[in-house]
Amino acid sequence: MSENQRSKSRLDPALRERLLKESQTPWRGLRRLVWFALFASAGLGLFTMAFRASAGGTVDLSDFGIQGGALLLFSGLLWFDRNRGGSSDG
Repeated sequence: MSENQRSKSRLDPALRERLLKESQTPWRGLRRLVWFALFASAGLGLFTMAFRASAGGTVDLSDFGIQGGALLLFSGLLWFDRNRGGSSDG
């Protein structure tokens, strides 16, 4: 038991805090990267459909709905997965 306490005292407090945060929210960086990539894809798809419609092409309203829904979904996921701790690190 005393060996365990000594190893805790040797751990840097900043590193310990960072490891505790990572254990509470694992894979946050990778997850946010996926949410951002899907958000960007939905935004690009919606922009492409809007550009096609403005050029006089036909685009189904359901397709706009799907792209708009995807954009809202992934922006919501990015929002809810944000860092709420107030610190500037990742």
